[in-house]
Amino acid sequence: MHTVLELLNLTTNYFEQKKIDSPRLNAELLLAETLKCRRLDLYLSFDKPVNQIEVDRYREFVKRRGNREPLQYIIGDVEFYGLKFTVKPGVLIPRQETEVLIEAVLSHYPKEAELNILDIGSGSGILAVTLAALFPNSSVNALDKSSDALAIAKENAELHNVAERISFYEVDILKEEFVSKTNFHLVVSNPPYVSQDEFKTLQKEILDYEPDFAVTDFADGLTFYKKIIPLGNKILSPAGNLFFEVGAGQASSVEKIFEGEGFQRIETWSDYAGIKRVVKGEKR
Repeated sequence: MHTVLELLNLTTNYFEQKKIDSPRLNAELLLAETLKCRRLDLYLSFDKPVNQIEVDRYREFVKRRGNREPLQYIIGDVEFYGLKFTVKPGVLIPRQETEVLIEAVLSHYPKEAELNILDIGSGSGILAVTLAALFPNSSVNALDKSSDALAIAKENAELHNVAERISFYEVDILKEEFVSKTNFHLVVSNPPYVSQDEFKTLQKEILDYEPDFAVTDFADGLTFYKKIIPLGNKILSPAGNLFFEVGAGQASSVEKIFEGEGFQRIETWSDYAGIKRVVKGEKR
């Protein structure tokens, strides 16, 4: 019978051999999920024996991670802006840098504002749900072309008690004009911005498991900005704002698209690595 510490050490060594990033952290998070405890609790019970049923379950998790399945899919959730979100295969895994977009929005609007918000390419609903939670007097519309993603987003909306203020729509924004509703004060989007060439170089966790259509536009990485910014002129209220997450090195290109469509007060925000990550434009 293995103890907690023995399992952690064995798994860390295995992940190191498999060249898994942060091998010890992965081992700890998977064991905490197996034992249904906090990661901190592992440090308080290093000598605790783990029964065979738990060991077998843990080994299955470790095998999946060794095959490069993302940790978040195995555990089934991820934290974003202090909230826990359900994630499953078929939906993009939320990244920490997307929190910069939330911070940018908060720098423009007080939390008591009554906003009509649109989230384009909602995925698991992290932006729609987080904004609904932060702006309790506002309503949110969330679009995505994937019915699977929308099902997960609805689940997350229920989890955080904001479902009554979010309307979900299955829409492919590249093929359909979403102009049935207008006068949005705020439009946000974290679109697929990885170019087709860059996509081929990404790590196996992304290439083999995350939905490709949520990562790349299969072109130059700018397809969605070229589509959504002109649309913003149709659906935003006067002086309404459009906030985007952008890829590394894309900020200046997105700014130029904003300028070409007549937007004003264009601003950028950098992520924690100093990369320009969010671009905002205001409708004239």
